[in-house]
Amino acid sequence: MELPTAKDLFDAGVHIGHQMRRWNPKFRPYLYANRYGISIIDLEKTLIQLEKACYFLEQSVTGGKDIWLLGTKPQARDVIRAVADETAMPYCLVRWLGGTVTNFSTINEGLGKYRKFLAMEQRGDIERMPNKEASSLRRKMRRMKNNFEGLINIDRPPSVIFAVDSGHEAIAVREAHRAGIPVVAIVDTNSDPSLVDYPIPANDDSVRSLQIIVRVVGDAIRRGLEGREQRQAGKLSSLPLEERGSIELEPQFTLSEDAQTVLATLEEQQKETDV
Repeated sequence: MELPTAKDLFDAGVHIGHQMRRWNPKFRPYLYANRYGISIIDLEKTLIQLEKACYFLEQSVTGGKDIWLLGTKPQARDVIRAVADETAMPYCLVRWLGGTVTNFSTINEGLGKYRKFLAMEQRGDIERMPNKEASSLRRKMRRMKNNFEGLINIDRPPSVIFAVDSGHEAIAVREAHRAGIPVVAIVDTNSDPSLVDYPIPANDDSVRSLQIIVRVVGDAIRRGLEGREQRQAGKLSSLPLEERGSIELEPQFTLSEDAQTVLATLEEQQKETDV
């Protein structure tokens, strides 16, 4: 599994958290320090958690599960859409509908109506309607597109959710927790990582930070899709993560040299600020 180095994460600003007055005490295991009013994320922990999360996602996709990609904050939309387009995974970019997991039958009814309207549009039925009725239907379709654009082909609740900013997507995280659906999420210093099955501690406000994390997640999903094809062809004997049982993951990379470089750079910056 090819992961970025701690230096790569540092250059992308992954280590920069929120102001200290906004930090969540439950984030402490992933915190490097609080300096000059800003919480600094421990990049060693980020890399370890990123590998665990990517391993889980890859094995889940190999086992036939789809990953719902969730990123409704403006900074996340383009990067999530890019991964969704490349992997053909369901996605939500504008608004998470409450009950998408816990009341999926109602959501599915709405999807059915949207598909019906799209079919009417393709056949030209809407063009033949009276202007007032056609305008009303088009307005309804625009609202439905915001809600259902990335879910148009789904027919069942999610098996796994990947979310950018667990705090911003708190409703989805709570629904998934109640339904027993695993959640992988980017968690910043102002959020509670214990609410997420596979938290990835990282700056969730910077576009550069999101790009580097989501790119690695996208690579894991693509490897999972390749593994799924091989498994279906009978060329892969490995089983999905949940079928293997509980295992202890050992990091497949060495952090010491990169980590020391990052920490030394942080100290140098802090000394320059003191002067």
